[in-house]
Amino acid sequence: MAVVAIARLCRTAGVGLLFLSACTVGPDYQRPTAPVPTQYKEAAGWKVGEPLDAIDRGAWWSIYKDSLLDDLEKQIDISNQNLKAAEAAFQEAEWIVAQARAGFFPTATVDASAQRSRSSAGSLVTGTGVGGIITNQFSTSTSASWVPDLWGKIRRTVESNVASAQASAGDLASARLSAQGSLASDYLQLRVTDELKRLLDSSATAYAESLRITRNQYQSGTADQSAVSQAEAQLEATQSQAIATGVTRAELEHAIAVLIGKPPGEFSIPPTDFVIQVPEIPPGMPSTLLERRPDIAAAERQMASASAQIGVAVSAFYPTITLSADYGVMA
Repeated sequence: MAVVAIARLCRTAGVGLLFLSACTVGPDYQRPTAPVPTQYKEAAGWKVGEPLDAIDRGAWWSIYKDSLLDDLEKQIDISNQNLKAAEAAFQEAEWIVAQARAGFFPTATVDASAQRSRSSAGSLVTGTGVGGIITNQFSTSTSASWVPDLWGKIRRTVESNVASAQASAGDLASARLSAQGSLASDYLQLRVTDELKRLLDSSATAYAESLRITRNQYQSGTADQSAVSQAEAQLEATQSQAIATGVTRAELEHAIAVLIGKPPGEFSIPPTDFVIQVPEIPPGMPSTLLERRPDIAAAERQMASASAQIGVAVSAFYPTITLSADYGVMA
């Protein structure tokens, strides 16, 4: 009868622990709602926004059909330092989630030790030692402890860390998209600068010839000094613009080098006669871009993480129960 009573008591305690483990304090996260009108009068055929931040954007820069731009964009995933930092932060967030989930399981510790001693026997008459006894002693001990998640502290912690990891994934996508966009913008501006430099150099050559003709006219008496001065000023202004354009090109080249993780002194982009054709952009609603912005999704995930932390803070008001056991052997 005593054994039956103990078994019933154990079953009752187990059911009680399962019931308590189902308790989770703090609010459950609910995605905030925003007032949505039934229709927009400015545009027909509108639809409710659907998050598309996780879609694969692919090589969107290939629309410009520039092989050098394709090669530069591929190097961002390999050598961009900001992207590497974002990847490291995302990996850290994933390991934090794994660390938090480890709280669901008990903790065990195993300890072992060995000791060897010798006891000597001596003669009371001669005072000399004869022989001795060697003693070997071994001991092992094991301890285990477990903190039941009675109030959902660990579950809320895991929930918060998972949301933080998702926000970190959004930050990683934002860093990659930002680096790709900056590289494409700098590269296109560099090609525009090359075309402007070529135009200014051609104009400077033409203005130099015009200045030579004006000086000849001045020497022959058919032009006055003001015409010569005006021609000189026009030539020098064009030459100064060409020099400033060269400085701008160098700055863009250095910016591209930093984006692909190379020292600016070891990187250069030669000018080319290839003219980039302006691609045709399909018409669409500007609001569709918001659906693909990973930074907006990351902000919402950070709000979910903060909501879960409320439950972690509330669980501190309740007691914590620790179940532990120890076992040891000495021989």
